[in-house]
Amino acid sequence: MTKLYLTIILCCLFGLSVQAQNAYFGTRGTISFDKVTYTKARMRQLSNEMNSTMMDRGMGMMEHLDKMPESHTEKLNFYFDENATVLMPEESTGDTKQNGEVKMRAPTVSSGAVRGGRSQGASRIGGNQRGMFRGGANKNGKVLYQDLKAGRADIQLDIDEKYMLSETLDSITWRFTEEFRNIAGINCRRVNGATKDSLYLIAYYSEEIPISAGPALTHGLPGMILGLVIPEMHIQYWATAINYSNKLVPTDWREKKSKQMKLSEFSDLFGRYMPRNRQNESAKKRILEQLVY
Repeated sequence: MTKLYLTIILCCLFGLSVQAQNAYFGTRGTISFDKVTYTKARMRQLSNEMNSTMMDRGMGMMEHLDKMPESHTEKLNFYFDENATVLMPEESTGDTKQNGEVKMRAPTVSSGAVRGGRSQGASRIGGNQRGMFRGGANKNGKVLYQDLKAGRADIQLDIDEKYMLSETLDSITWRFTEEFRNIAGINCRRVNGATKDSLYLIAYYSEEIPISAGPALTHGLPGMILGLVIPEMHIQYWATAINYSNKLVPTDWREKKSKQMKLSEFSDLFGRYMPRNRQNESAKKRILEQLVY
């Protein structure tokens, strides 16, 4: 009987050992994201907030509002490892249009979660979004890089000239909830967050990927953010697929000839081209948010 007990114990210990050896913690790989921008909502909010000096432009925008799609979806690749992340557009994007709208391929949050707030974006600072922030990786959009160990971020973009904007990662205050949802096959927990500039965020993260990071330079949670909602900007990020690998995040996206500067310096520089009555801290905040989100 003693020998039988000993055999059972050894088998259990051996089984646990094998399980531990085969356990895989997803610390490297690629996440496919859909970035959904609700274009009509953003443009409608912009038109409503136009002051008297910009009234003609605001009325002109309203005339074309009905012709705009309800939303636009951009396909992004998010590379991650233990030390860093890189977010960049896919080489080729193919939004599926249906009845004049860009069809979403990702889940949406409830209307209450995305209702309210002010619309913010490139259009608010007097420029076309596509023309304003183009370039990046092979002329295919801006690239966002996080150095998770050093707490630093780099943003690469092309506005006639190539820029590499560097900044420290700002802290985000998170409040945990007991709400959960499945995203890309993984159970995620909802948290509500706020940046230092009081921008409200809704995030869904999972500890199954034990990397404290997410799209749009989000971080600070005990796992990967797979869903992100920014109500004020009418923007949502949703993971659609996760592929694990042993590869480190790519580095060939960096343009060696990019002009180096701080993110705040770029905001001050670009603010010079704005109408005088909009050269204020609020306008600069919108520029920074557009660059990040």
